[in-house]
Amino acid sequence: MRSRADDVRKRVMKRKKEREKMTKNIENRSLWLSDEEKHGFERLPSYEVGPNEESHPLFNKEMFLLKILTSACLVLVIAILFRSNAESVDPIKNFVTKSMEQDFQFAAVSEWYEDQFGKPLALLPLETESKKEEVSAPGEPGYALPAAARILEEFDANGKRITIETEKGAPVSAMNEGMVRYVGVEEGFGKTVIIQHADKTETWYGNLETINVSLYEFIEKGSDVGVASNAEDGTKGQFYFALKKGDDFIDPIQVIQFE
Repeated sequence: MRSRADDVRKRVMKRKKEREKMTKNIENRSLWLSDEEKHGFERLPSYEVGPNEESHPLFNKEMFLLKILTSACLVLVIAILFRSNAESVDPIKNFVTKSMEQDFQFAAVSEWYEDQFGKPLALLPLETESKKEEVSAPGEPGYALPAAARILEEFDANGKRITIETEKGAPVSAMNEGMVRYVGVEEGFGKTVIIQHADKTETWYGNLETINVSLYEFIEKGSDVGVASNAEDGTKGQFYFALKKGDDFIDPIQVIQFE
């Protein structure tokens, strides 16, 4: 009788240990389950690089090295072509030179994007609709000078720009909205701001005392781009204004009007 009772106890203890071991395994396994698997869904794919994996699945090392090698070869080939004096490579030289010197039309691309997809998401507070309509009202001339301005030097004097007289320390306003393409010192213009517009024209504002805009900044019509420099007598201010379309300067007097 004792031996049979001992056998029963051993079997009970054995089953108890097996159940405890099984419960422990289930608990340990649950620690490794993702949130999706705990709720009955399949595990979502992960792109983390494991210890035994060579690289990220979204990053192809061989393709990256191939792009670098191709770029280096292209630069080397172009350098060799420019060192050559053969006439047969002149078309290639001209194409590369023109591509490198041609300015990117930021304003035109911006207008195309708005036509196709609407206004981009703004990171800063937008102006009120009434103010925006006031800045660009329908039928308003493309370029306008303040009533206090006076033209001192006309376009025929140098074939590039006109000189405009303003009040001393007067701000210089953008005559149309666009993207600031250049900020710096330009030969014959001094401190200059160049604004590129949606119709691919450019307005140049030179002889500035200070500049109030940044490169690649989009500014509205009427925004201050800088302050006009003082005239020689010190009683008035003056700045240069030029209008450029393509590679040619145009007489601004043909398109601007006085307010």
